[in-house]
Amino acid sequence: MTARIFEFTLWLEPESRDLLEWSNALYEAGADDSSPGLHCGEPYVSFHREAESFEAAVRSAYRDIQAAGGRVVRCEIAEEELVAW
Repeated sequence: MTARIFEFTLWLEPESRDLLEWSNALYEAGADDSSPGLHCGEPYVSFHREAESFEAAVRSAYRDIQAAGGRVVRCEIAEEELVAW
């Protein structure tokens, strides 16, 4: 199977770290393909993850977030990404 890039967003439980601290923790955990942010006070991390399957991409991103000390509450996929599959 050939690896491809999957785009998705993982939403997290709120926490006390600011965005810069959270960005550094993600980078240290190996998530250099992520873009963390806040929307209406809710933290999220958007990924552009290369993997052989969507499941493998989400699972590895989930592990990176756990390694950085975060807790995932949901996964979001843009409709235009679903069409590409």
